[in-house]
Amino acid sequence: MLPASLSSALLDLLYTQAHEFVGIYDLTQGWFTQVNQAGLRLLGYPSEQAFFTDPVRNLHVTPWTPAQWQTLYTRAREQGKQEIEAELRRYTGTSFWARLELSYFDADGQPFFLVRLTEQSRLQQAERELEHSVRRFEAVFTNATIGIIVCDRPGTIVSANQLSGQLFGYAPQELLGHNIDILVPHAAGRHHDKLRESFNAHPQVRGMGHHRDLQARRQDGTVFPVEVSLSYFYLDQELYVVAYVLDITFKKEAERELIAQRQHVERLNADLEQKVADRTHALLNTLGQLEQRSQELAQALAAEQELGELKSRFVSMASHEFRTPLTAVLTSATLIEKYPTTDQQDKRLKHLQRIRTSVNHLNDILEEFLSVGRIEEGKIEAHPTPLNLATLLEETVTDVQGLLKAGQRIERQLLCPAPVRLDPSLLRKILVNLLSNAIKYSGEHSLVTVQADCRQNRLTLRVQDQGVGISREDQEHLFERFFRARNAANVPGTGLGLYIIARYLDLMGGTIALQSELNHGTTVTITIPYENHPAD
Repeated sequence: MLPASLSSALLDLLYTQAHEFVGIYDLTQGWFTQVNQAGLRLLGYPSEQAFFTDPVRNLHVTPWTPAQWQTLYTRAREQGKQEIEAELRRYTGTSFWARLELSYFDADGQPFFLVRLTEQSRLQQAERELEHSVRRFEAVFTNATIGIIVCDRPGTIVSANQLSGQLFGYAPQELLGHNIDILVPHAAGRHHDKLRESFNAHPQVRGMGHHRDLQARRQDGTVFPVEVSLSYFYLDQELYVVAYVLDITFKKEAERELIAQRQHVERLNADLEQKVADRTHALLNTLGQLEQRSQELAQALAAEQELGELKSRFVSMASHEFRTPLTAVLTSATLIEKYPTTDQQDKRLKHLQRIRTSVNHLNDILEEFLSVGRIEEGKIEAHPTPLNLATLLEETVTDVQGLLKAGQRIERQLLCPAPVRLDPSLLRKILVNLLSNAIKYSGEHSLVTVQADCRQNRLTLRVQDQGVGISREDQEHLFERFFRARNAANVPGTGLGLYIIARYLDLMGGTIALQSELNHGTTVTITIPYENHPAD
């Protein structure tokens, strides 16, 4: 047992006066409780206070995980001491490599480490890095999954890994001293020496064989396909060539199998494509026939539907338009029988006039039916002749005077001074129909305007009324046969007038446009081209 004074001096010598880091590490607190001045200088801390209150509380550049700490703690406790090398940080942020000696001890039941830290010199670091590099190289070289063979400039094998011996059927170290040509005897035919001299003169990393299949030879004389890549390095100014050898037997077998399978698939695809082409052709023919049949059926159905709609419209129109005049004829005839005396002649004449009007109305309806039939049969043609529009317009307005309601009047505006060549009969029928509609669908004391303008061999005829108007929905169907607008259902008419006008205009090369708004009247504009010829 040393005296207390001697123990204190020894502690001062070993701890306080030491030229290396010495500290006490409390495993419970996870940081140092004491450290000597040499340790503070080594780590670059300005004071003990800065060291003990360092918030990082870790000297390692890459902090240890809890599992690493537990392993270190367990080994040091079991063995009493543990030495490791680690990269540590200084207070300034720089790092250095050091050897740590950890000695485990207990004090009052608490675990501690006595830590001694010695900075490694540059030579030691270089030796350590070299040792690690050699170990890594040996690990890679020895355990590589491809054959690695190192040759000198003449091609003598100076080193070979374990797998290269297995590939070529040689025992370990048996390849050393042999020439590389025994392993790849036909690598470049008779020019292998020249190729080696060329590579030695200009070494470069490249593949061997130039996209040709290489065959390597085993010790027993059997051959197998290989891929060889070449690299190089210099050692003491001497060139060494490194060959990386890969057995591609399975790759070649897979390629042959793949080629065979691809050829088989190509044959199957060719057969399938031919079958698909044949069936597609047959299907297209069938689809074409079905489409043609579908179009024929659709046309027949559309014609049937149109015919059905026409029949429905005709029945509806006829039941109304024929019943009204026939009822008037029947009623008037019955009433005439009740006026046998001479002094009742005025009453008989009144009913005879009603009969005459009803018969004329029926004649007009039948005339419209006949006109539609003649138009659709192509029996009506346009025959242009010179006509005076002023005269035709005056005669037409006179013809419809009897249709005017109380207070109704017709105004005319004519800007056609010279005669024009048009079909007078068709034009008269068009104008009569337009004026009749304007009068029929307008109220009492209303104005109907007729405007005619001749410019650039084109007649523009416009008829405007102040009548009930036509809804936008009904305007789409106005030129269909037997169509009646919904707000005109109670007004006499066949629904053929505008249809006939449109057909007449087709014969004359003209067009028709209609603008209308409910309860604000309708404007119909027709445009007909004409030619002026000198009188014969």
